[in-house]
Amino acid sequence: MTSYEQDARTLEPPWPFTGREDELELVRRSSAAGRQGAVVTGPAGIGKTRLITEAVRGTDCARVTGTPETSALPFAAFAHLLPDRVSLPGVLRHLSGVRLLVVDDAHLLDEASAAVVHQLAVHGRTRLVVAAADQASVPGAIARLWTGELLTRLALEPLPYDETAALLAGARLEPLTVRRLHRVCQGDLRLLRDLLGALRESGPLTRIPDTGEWAWHGPLPLTATVRDRIAPLLDRRDPAERGTLERLAFAEPLPPHFDEGLDLAVLERLETEGLIHVDDRGRARLAHPLHGPALRASAGRLRARRLARTPDQCEPALKDEQGQLEELIEQLDVREAPAPVGEWLAAGGLPVPAGYAAVRARYSWLRGELREAAAWAREGLRAAPGDASCRTELARAAAERGEGAVVRGDGGLAHYGTVRLGEPAGAAAAVGRLDGVLARHARALARGDGPALDRAAGALAERGLLLFAAEAHAQAARAHRDPRAARTSRTRAVALARRCQGARTPALSALVLGELTARQRQIVTLAATGLSNRQIAERLTLSVRTVGNHLYSAYTRLGASDRAALPWLVEQPDRQSA
Repeated sequence: MTSYEQDARTLEPPWPFTGREDELELVRRSSAAGRQGAVVTGPAGIGKTRLITEAVRGTDCARVTGTPETSALPFAAFAHLLPDRVSLPGVLRHLSGVRLLVVDDAHLLDEASAAVVHQLAVHGRTRLVVAAADQASVPGAIARLWTGELLTRLALEPLPYDETAALLAGARLEPLTVRRLHRVCQGDLRLLRDLLGALRESGPLTRIPDTGEWAWHGPLPLTATVRDRIAPLLDRRDPAERGTLERLAFAEPLPPHFDEGLDLAVLERLETEGLIHVDDRGRARLAHPLHGPALRASAGRLRARRLARTPDQCEPALKDEQGQLEELIEQLDVREAPAPVGEWLAAGGLPVPAGYAAVRARYSWLRGELREAAAWAREGLRAAPGDASCRTELARAAAERGEGAVVRGDGGLAHYGTVRLGEPAGAAAAVGRLDGVLARHARALARGDGPALDRAAGALAERGLLLFAAEAHAQAARAHRDPRAARTSRTRAVALARRCQGARTPALSALVLGELTARQRQIVTLAATGLSNRQIAERLTLSVRTVGNHLYSAYTRLGASDRAALPWLVEQPDRQSA
């Protein structure tokens, strides 16, 4: 594992290739011998080039790249591969020996180069891996690569939060900072790298004494990449539209009955253009999470002072936000919901009321976001060090990560503990005291019904209760009589547990290791510490092939695809109830 100097100014961001296993395999298969290739599309900065680079690593290939400066010059992208003064047929003849061609930024190709790429795809003798941005100005010859079904198309989705967090793991950022970076970047890796570099250089990262992690408090750095992303807002010619966007940036979400100073017609125009969003309750906010912080940072001190709300002015909106979260907790429906007011306070380093912080911590815990639950509890304790509710939530998050005694549930969850512990008799007794999806889980466990436990897990996951869903799938894996169904449940449990930020609960700790042979447990435990196959082989006096075979068999039984899932599966501590 790479270590980094514990100084904000020297903190270097790690950028390993993270996630995207399915997408990587698709591109590799599509570009293998006997295949025509693939085209990867998606917004700028999403990681198309990196994905393709990893997919073709170690292969013999030629590369061309489109650029804005050469988009009017015929065959400009291929100039380094061609002689002077060549026609389209001549280009195709000169490229006949190229077996694999990588085309980056194909949306910026000149028309002649785009025609070459299209003809190569038509002839089929050259395998193509093409990256193109999603935009209306893609040359027709490039668009026809997928509309004409010449190449397999992969529409690359933004990197999700879990994989973004894994990417940033080496930077030792505290959870709310990681969430803030993910929210403003929305999977834009170019922007993420740019912001983290700016934070490192300008020094707003501060170290948290209790954890040793780094926190970002303060405004968004206005880097060149940020300005490029918000150019559609900054370039608004209508002063009323620009003023409305700034008002939203400093006061979102606006209530259903907007202030007198806002023009409804302007709001309607901005909504039509996709720059603002109005939710089901009639509240208006900026459509992209980057826009508010960027507009606030670009407003200037005097204008910001005039438009900004003080913490006291935030109090009604914060109470409304807290009430909405409490209602969702009561309903056990904790799917992701916007809560910008509390996040604005925390991001600015301002005091977060303990009552609000405890609710945010409970909401995060129910979602399986255990590190974030602890971070919110610490925010509340920073404002009120003796607050009992925040201390309880901090202890609860620690217990779920195997770092303390179990904290019993309260309210509607008071009788759910026996279900989570996997006790059929206790689950049967709790059925009448639980409602809805929790009762479904209890009934399925009491009957030892594997398929019903899987269905209950699906219902829990649909409501955002990912930790409980992982536990239900783990219980299903032990209840199934069909080994294939048990492996499927185990795989689902592993996938969900990996999203729960280090969860080590009794249901998960008993998930898989008991099903491995002694040698497999030994090898898996060593692999989880970060040792390579060769290092394990040397330590155990085995061949590298034997280690690889044992790991492959263990992965199959564990429902894991690689080493990334191993650390939380091994060496799980015994738990005690408090």
